[in-house]
Amino acid sequence: MTTVLITGATAGIGAAFARKLAADGHDLVLVARNEERLHEQATDLHDRHGVEVEVLPADLAEDKGIESVEARLRDGARPVHLLVNNAGFGNKGAYLEVSMADELRMLKVHCEAVLRLTSAAAEGMRERRRGAVVNVASVAAFTPRGTYGASKSWVVQFTQGVARDLAGTGVRLMALCPGFVRTEFHQRAGMGTDNVPGWLWLDADKVVAAALRDLAHGKTLSVPDPRYKALTGLMRLAPRGAVSRASSTTGRKYGPK
Repeated sequence: MTTVLITGATAGIGAAFARKLAADGHDLVLVARNEERLHEQATDLHDRHGVEVEVLPADLAEDKGIESVEARLRDGARPVHLLVNNAGFGNKGAYLEVSMADELRMLKVHCEAVLRLTSAAAEGMRERRRGAVVNVASVAAFTPRGTYGASKSWVVQFTQGVARDLAGTGVRLMALCPGFVRTEFHQRAGMGTDNVPGWLWLDADKVVAAALRDLAHGKTLSVPDPRYKALTGLMRLAPRGAVSRASSTTGRKYGPK
């Protein structure tokens, strides 16, 4: 029986990973800030699928929270075979409209926590010559759109770089870059989504299914759904200045209101 640790596990893509992996018979370690929701989710998944579900309340914007998850990942007596770094959030507002404290909190969760948890997990995985890490980024990684896009770009570059460094060790890494997904993400950030076209929305369960297929196929980058594959392909080929202008226009049209 393999064990999967998922951060940001109580909602959205994280919850979809938990549902899918529990249904496939994996034991789980669920990480999030809300302990009550964690216990409710753990009970439901255990009752539905008969798997063992451990809860680990932690705020990854705080050193104490990161340290508690690092310790669990380094516990050789209870090895974690797959780590899903999914925790994240968005800030409403353009640059200089968001407080520095909130900007730094985002970098703590999106970058520092991902670096530290990936490293904690990969150490044991390399020793066992078996394991995988999925770091959830975003298609925003391919557009110049402030701290959020920059942090997700870091996740992609970091993940693919580490995947090359660990090639041949039995440890696989993949960055997952979804587009708009119907989750609590935008609501928590206070962002309106009524102006986002219906064709841009993805289903969290389908995103997870595509991600796990790509991981099994050894990909280091997963962009689920042909629509977003086409969009990211165009962004990579277009001149950087044109992408920046288009991103700014799209951000004003489809961004927070």
